Parts: sequence; structure tokens; C-alpha cells
Amino acid sequence: MANVVVVGAQWGDEGKGKIVDIYTEFADDVVRYQGGNNAGHTLVVGDEKIVLHLIPSGILHAGKRCIIGNGVVVDPEVFIREITNLKAKGKFQDDSCLLLSESLHIIMPYHKRIDIAREAKSGAAKIGTTGRGIGPTYEDKIGRRGIRLADLLDPIVFARKLHEQLPEKNFILENFLGDKPFTFREIFDEYAPYAELLRKYVADTTLTLHRDVKEGKRILFEGAQGTLLDVDHGTYPFVTSSSTCAGGACTGSGVSPRDIHEVIGISKAYITRVGSGPFPTELDDQVGEELRKVGQEFGATTGRPRRTGWFDALIVRYAVRINGLSGIALTKLDVLDGFETIRVCTGYSLHGKYLEELPSNAEQFAACTPIYEELPGWRQDITAVRTFDDLPENAKNYVKRLEELVGCPMALVSVGPRRDQTIVVRNPFE
Repeated sequence: MANVVVVGAQWGDEGKGKIVDIYTEFADDVVRYQGGNNAGHTLVVGDEKIVLHLIPSGILHAGKRCIIGNGVVVDPEVFIREITNLKAKGKFQDDSCLLLSESLHIIMPYHKRIDIAREAKSGAAKIGTTGRGIGPTYEDKIGRRGIRLADLLDPIVFARKLHEQLPEKNFILENFLGDKPFTFREIFDEYAPYAELLRKYVADTTLTLHRDVKEGKRILFEGAQGTLLDVDHGTYPFVTSSSTCAGGACTGSGVSPRDIHEVIGISKAYITRVGSGPFPTELDDQVGEELRKVGQEFGATTGRPRRTGWFDALIVRYAVRINGLSGIALTKLDVLDGFETIRVCTGYSLHGKYLEELPSNAEQFAACTPIYEELPGWRQDITAVRTFDDLPENAKNYVKRLEELVGCPMALVSVGPRRDQTIVVRNPFE
């Protein structure tokens, strides 16, 4: 028996969808424990590309139970649309395979409008949110004024809570953000029908997981975003509003830390970032554009072009420490096939001082200059390689050097977007 957490080891978009899809073969349950539809996991099954925003990637495997935990915030419209699209593709036919925590929080229309209006008002100081209402929903959760799924299922409770919340939200929209207010009726009439559509999926998921742990079932915890976007441990304030690190798997699902056995960090062979915030190795040049083009670096949720840069060993080493990583799944190694020379950041220079660890201050982080080590590229197509030993020598040396720099062994190396384009070094479920 093994229970495994998969987390992003950079700024998100590391390719977690594919890795979760691969590991799902060995799991009984797949649990999403934080975030909302501000994340997108892209999977390639055969020649078909599927993008999921809320539902765990494990849903593509028949007979696996997928759980959306209490730490997730859900937009009912997006959830229902995602289910509809999956069923239309023949990928999800058994409703009993998907459970929603009755304690998760609901994204309301005013959350989305506030999110967008705040970003517009912030101008150059904006965070770079997706405008999906994620942050404002978590604000209400922490402020103890959120609306949970259990509330939505009871029309009397839902009406009461909506009446309580709407005056404050409308005041903020009208008087601070200069946006139009909502009426009670327009929100209630839209959201009340969602209750019956969602009811069949609702469960006490913490109890379900507790029983599965006792029975020795294997559980895979699927994180969204990345370590550097964690609200506590990321590059604050340019972060998301939830706990993206491995610890969030416990608070966002109700499973004890004692029941987590492996933590796998997903990292690209280079690095990307979406939104604002410091990015020491960012390449605002032709090399960065080449990484974006070859790696298809455009947001699965927003379509925004991602910022690109060379691999930053300090960031992944930090992720190893914060998450207690037992292995790394390295993705998109094939994107580097065409480069004659590849750079790796091994340290920072800050006002003439050498740094081996990340500064906690965002202003200092933004002022850091990367110190690079250059490695020779392999200049050949590796997408058909299926064992580590068959990789070109320079590719093997690159991967081994990354292991040394971050202090964590590779568990998997991805050499293409398809399931079969994968080198499994060690299976964390075995």
C-alpha cells in the first residue's frame, strides 16, 4: 500500500495532468485537494487532447474513484460543463466514480465580478489572476462567510446566506470597484437549480477516504498550480489563494499526514510562469520564444502565453525542502532537443552577494540575477526513447546534474506529451 501526493515543484503548469494520468493506473482513488478552475491539466490520450479544470485527471481511467475534496472551490457551471463534455467524449459514464465534498466552497457570480474588477483597478500592480473568482471565494472561506456545497443543497439555507452576503458584495462592487451590483433573484434563479444536478455526487469525502485508508486502498492526491504559488510558501503576493504544497493534501482532503507515504514533485526541464511576479531566469528573447513555441507554452485555462526561462535549481531545491519530495517527475525534456547549449541556474547574485537559497522578500527576489552553469545539448530527437539508458549521453548527464543540484532523485522522465512517451525510473506505488 502507498498513498502518493503529486505537487508542482515550480510555478505550476509543469505537466501534472499527464503524470497523474500515468500514476492513476496504480491507484484506487484520485483526490483533488485545492484550487479551482483557475488550473488546467492537459492530457493527451492517443491522438486526443483533453483539458480538465476541476475533475481529477484520473477520471479518464474506468473504475477509478475521483474525489474533489473540501479544499477545492467549485464553480457549478464549470463543473457541470466539464462533466457534459467528458460524457460526450465517452470518457465518464459512471456517476458513482465521482464524489464532491459537501464541505467545499462554491464560487459565486459576485466572486468572479469582484476578481475581474479588482485586477482592472490595480493596473500595473495586478497579480495576474485568471479572473475566475478563486481568490475572493477563498477570502470568504477564511472570513467564515462563504457558501458551501451543503448550503447550496438546502434552498432555505442558501437563500438566507445569499441574502446575508449580497449587500456587502454589492457595496464593494458599486462603491469601491465601480461595477454594477447583483440582484438576489438573478443569482438565486441561476444557482438553485444547480443543487439537483450536483446532489448525486455529494458525499462526506473525509469519511470515504478514512475508510479507504483503513482498507489499504491506494490513494493519489492531485495538486494544482505549483509550490511557488502557495499562499504561505510562494512568491507572495504573486501567488494563488490556497495551499499548493504537499501539506495542503491533508487539510484539503481530511487525510492524516501519517497516511502519506510518497511526495512526487513535477518539474519541467526548464521553467515557466503565468501572471506577474519575480522570475530570475526569465528569457525575454528568441531563446525564450523558442521554448514557448516548441513547448506549446500557453495556459490551458486562459490561453495566455507563459513566461519561459532556464531551469532554476534554487526553486526546485526549495520545493524539495518545503514538500519533503521523495522523487521528481521531470517533464518536457524533449523540448530541449534542439538546443546546442543549455543553461541551468545554480545560484543568484543580489547586490553583489551570492545566494544559494531563495530570498523570502519579493522585492529582493525580483532584484536577483541568475548565475548559470552551461551544459552541452544533445541535438537529437528523444521522443521515441523509453529507457533512461537509451537517452543520449548529454541528456543523461543533464538529468543527473539536475538531480545533484536539487538533492532529489528522478522518479520519471517525460519525453513527449503522450502517455507512452515516458521513462519510469521508479514507481512510487511499488
